[in-house]
Amino acid sequence: MKVLLTGATGYIGKRLLPILVEQGHEVVCCVRDKNRFYAPKQLLNSIKIIEVDFLKEETLTEIPEDIDAAYYLIHSMSSSALNYSELERVSAENFVQRLNQTQAKQVIYLSGIVNDSSLSKHLSSRKKVEDVLNTGHFASTTLRAGIIVGSGSASFEIIRDLIQKLPIMITPRWLDTKCQPIAISDVLEFLSKSLLNPLTYDQNFDIGGPDILTYKEMLLGFAKAKKLKRWIYTIPIMTPKLSSYWLYFVTSTSYKLATALVSSMKVEVICKDNRINELLEVKPMTYELALSKALIKIDKDDVASSWKDSLISGRFSSNISRFLKVPKKDCYIDRRKKEIIDRNFTVERIWSIGGETGWYYGDWLWNLRGFIDKLYGGVGSRRGRTNKHDIHAGDALDFWRVLYANKDEGKLVLFAEMKLPGEAWLEFKIINNTLYQSATFKPKGIWGRLYWYAVLPFHGFIFQGMLNKLIGIGA
Repeated sequence: MKVLLTGATGYIGKRLLPILVEQGHEVVCCVRDKNRFYAPKQLLNSIKIIEVDFLKEETLTEIPEDIDAAYYLIHSMSSSALNYSELERVSAENFVQRLNQTQAKQVIYLSGIVNDSSLSKHLSSRKKVEDVLNTGHFASTTLRAGIIVGSGSASFEIIRDLIQKLPIMITPRWLDTKCQPIAISDVLEFLSKSLLNPLTYDQNFDIGGPDILTYKEMLLGFAKAKKLKRWIYTIPIMTPKLSSYWLYFVTSTSYKLATALVSSMKVEVICKDNRINELLEVKPMTYELALSKALIKIDKDDVASSWKDSLISGRFSSNISRFLKVPKKDCYIDRRKKEIIDRNFTVERIWSIGGETGWYYGDWLWNLRGFIDKLYGGVGSRRGRTNKHDIHAGDALDFWRVLYANKDEGKLVLFAEMKLPGEAWLEFKIINNTLYQSATFKPKGIWGRLYWYAVLPFHGFIFQGMLNKLIGIGA
């Protein structure tokens, strides 16, 4: 079968793709930017990559007419656009219009549980998308999930941040709200088993695990799994705005995502029924088991995808491709080079930079810069990286975004997502037996020039120290 997979670079899409290929399907991956797409070599013979922006009707002709089914995994719950609900509606309408011109028999949509009359803004938007998809000439299947528990999921990472950083928490009252978490592996099983299954046509289903828990109980459950003692006290005086700031400063989430999550967490998300479990013969795992599996993945450095790598975690609102070419004109550039001793050693060091590994020299200054960025509403440095030794174009890396990563070539290009009066790139490349390291800054106005000269005194020892450690001097 030929299956269209939208959101192929997202948290769910990245994990669903290998499952579909393993089942023998030919998968057409819809992405806005091919430079952000990565798939293991063993999958490449079974997939086709097309660039489609569902807000631009002219790009939808890339979708082939002979597809049998499609997954709609496009969400913008933390979009910076004030009218993101309208954009989601237009996107869905364009999708339906194009799918009606194909042979598609079914569209599967992953949404959120909507069993309350007063829905949050983003859940209300998802319900509208569901209504639009139901107007198509194809059968529609909607799977509605609450909190998804898995390594790299936004909810899981927020829980992990809170428990690992705060032994005592004074929290908002919405932590007493009940929800029904579900393991990511169970979500993927529901998605894959629903494909071209007539039993699921033209229906919506709530999917969840067997446990109904408050958010407080979920936090304490994580603490128990990590063998940590934690005390949580809820108070009624914390406003949604204060709650959002609380999540933003304590965890690695963006303020946009924190705001969306807080508005949703005030509403109970509990499955109305579990008929789909018997229908598809799926037995969802407990919250405790889901946590255990996620922690094992993290310990093994085997996280398949992370919300942090989505563009919504940073300042990007467009494709990364336009930043690929590092400018030279009207820029300040710190260039350094050094002959390498062992190419493999240097490449592995470059590919492990940031996150838990750090920046090899002056880490406290890098952390201070991240803290200052967070104070000014930036991404800070808490995002870290998804994998300790593996990076690809589009990945988040502390307050940088990976633009280009070619290990064989020995070239890595990063773009700064921190708050800056300009734009900045950090580039590493190995030519012959020499490592070239360049920090490029394109200032914006007088403040940009003043910023460069203000940080210039630190460049000498930070960048030189980092270069030395990358080739093994003083390692």
